[in-house]
Amino acid sequence: MDQPKRTKWRKQMKQVRHLRGTETRGCELLFGDYGLQVEEAGWITARQIEAMRVSVSRYVKRGGKLWVKIFPQKPITKKPAETRQGSGKGSTEYWVAEVRPGRILIEITGVTEKIASEAFKRGGSKLPLATKFIKRSDFLL
Repeated sequence: MDQPKRTKWRKQMKQVRHLRGTETRGCELLFGDYGLQVEEAGWITARQIEAMRVSVSRYVKRGGKLWVKIFPQKPITKKPAETRQGSGKGSTEYWVAEVRPGRILIEITGVTEKIASEAFKRGGSKLPLATKFIKRSDFLL
């Protein structure tokens, strides 16, 4: 699973206000012909990203080229069960990527539209957020 090699600070505040509004960066297909775009804001854990990547790459049988365009760089901490309050913040439990509506999560090229659509349908089912399939021709006017 992905996590940063090093960070400036070990722990961060949750700050849900970062998830307001729509995404302005990472909203266009840069590398592939097809993409999976998120439609709602939220956190995607490193485990969920990996599950999505594995399911997509297995469906296309490692054909084509795949780009995962999000990275989990926010640590989420948790105190152990049945622990008294106080004595500081808990240790890092897992890592998440914050996404807002419009962000492209994964791109693929070198496969047919039918295969890409089904692969992203399966990959999107591994995520806690609503997603939609997009293609390069949607952006051309």
